[in-house]
Amino acid sequence: MRLRVWLRSVVLTAAVAALVALAPAGGNSAKAQAAGAGTLTIGITQYPSTLHPQIESMLAKSYVLAMTRRPLTTYDQDWQLICMLCVELPTLENGLAEVVESDNGEKTMRVRMEIHPQATWGDGTPVTVDDVILAWEVGKHPKSGVAAGEQFRRITDIERHDDKTFTLHVDRVTFDYNEIALGVLPAHIEREIFEAAPAEYRNRTAYDTDPTNPALAFGPYRIVELATGSHIILEPNPTWYGQAPHFERIVVRVIENTAALEANLLSGSIDMISGELGLKIDQALAFEERHGDGFDIIYKPSLTYEHIDLMLDNPILADRQVRRALIYAIDRTAINERLFGGEQPVAHANVSPLDVMHAEDVPKYVYDPEKAAALLDEAGWDQMKRGVRHNAKGEPLRLSIMTTAGDRSREQVQQVLQAMWKRVGVDVRIDNEPARVLFGETISKRKFDAMTMYAWLSAPQSVPRTTLHSDSIPTAENNWSGQNYTGFSDPRVDELIDAIERELDTEDRRKLWAELQKIYARELPVLPLYWRATPFIVPKWLKGLRPTGHLASTTLWIEEWRREP
Repeated sequence: MRLRVWLRSVVLTAAVAALVALAPAGGNSAKAQAAGAGTLTIGITQYPSTLHPQIESMLAKSYVLAMTRRPLTTYDQDWQLICMLCVELPTLENGLAEVVESDNGEKTMRVRMEIHPQATWGDGTPVTVDDVILAWEVGKHPKSGVAAGEQFRRITDIERHDDKTFTLHVDRVTFDYNEIALGVLPAHIEREIFEAAPAEYRNRTAYDTDPTNPALAFGPYRIVELATGSHIILEPNPTWYGQAPHFERIVVRVIENTAALEANLLSGSIDMISGELGLKIDQALAFEERHGDGFDIIYKPSLTYEHIDLMLDNPILADRQVRRALIYAIDRTAINERLFGGEQPVAHANVSPLDVMHAEDVPKYVYDPEKAAALLDEAGWDQMKRGVRHNAKGEPLRLSIMTTAGDRSREQVQQVLQAMWKRVGVDVRIDNEPARVLFGETISKRKFDAMTMYAWLSAPQSVPRTTLHSDSIPTAENNWSGQNYTGFSDPRVDELIDAIERELDTEDRRKLWAELQKIYARELPVLPLYWRATPFIVPKWLKGLRPTGHLASTTLWIEEWRREP
């Protein structure tokens, strides 16, 4: 979908000033070499905090690893579930998946899969069932620190038939039974490290201590060089079994400041800017107005959900009245129209209008600063001193907000939010960090004091177990496993998540989804902001890149990217 140009020679800070004023009070072998297309240099804004496939959920990691690995199954660019590492997608219809009854009368599932017969790690070791089993053992271990342990723990057994074929025994029937997020880990490298000290595994994995080891890759490329915070260099993997990649070298350069990212593109230091981790839409529209003749700019509506996580352990934010006041006090429609040209619609809950399970009938919070002020009065923040609300104890209504340092668009949005909240007497301080620190330490270990602004990117119909279920709150005891960083806990939400997963009938599942979205919008564990469109800025000679608009990175199809005159 093409977006209209709305920014001309206007700089973003002018738009911010206007906004603030608005607010009143498979086939070919790649064993030889790449096709000889030279080097492709990609600019992104974040450096991965880890390269382990299962630990933490940072998009920068997924972007890089998509060039070195392949998932068993994934959604493609047309939002269809496909096999990548597997040979045939298991379904109930083709008999590779089946519902069975356990000894205690519970309905469970068996899902049979075959690994691609030619899949081989970069050191020549075949990818086998042993690698699947290790990924499962790491994922389900309570001390391993993986981001989403529940999906591993529900697998009760992996039945090995031969080196390449296995059956998953799953403890429940789910509608998404063939979305296999299990993955593989090189057992001949990682098993010894894991078994020596599972609780220390996240700090000792070869993915971080020996990341250029060819045995960690079985995709079209492997990592050959990296410098923390600076760059990652990849070259063709000689054991890759698929279509030969076209480029002899991929350089992923990390430039955290988006203004510098744009400057590097114009100077030729980088060839393209990643859509997943590049410019926001306001910056891309302005760039297109100035330099659009020299680049192809692809805009993709996506399931990217920009929001503000709230630390519900904070006694101020534990009060739902305060949370509602905060969202009533911000004009998200004006932010969308003035900063994003009206192309990033306001988010009212956690399911995108692009998703088939989106519910329109949820509580909505239109901009109403008077309502915000009344709610804060009711919550006990009714004494104004020097423009800041205080409670009866004389404590100020003061909060902090964090985001990724150097992201110009997010930093400008922060300034707008800060000014709008100030007008209702909420004192908000900005405290940003580099992405690898914010995601790798502060958010993942729930170290933020109040609010942190970032985005979730999900797959279609992605059940929010890891972000909303009470079992997914990261703690020191579970080695910071899970992504429920707010600490949200609601028994009915837990029930709905379980029920959604188990419901095979689409319409019945839609009703459960609708109730979940209503509770989410009512309780506000996060402040929903907007649904992002994703801009890819690529040279006119680069062909074959197809944005997905969902969790699967474009680089999962990196071998299709090519240079054409």
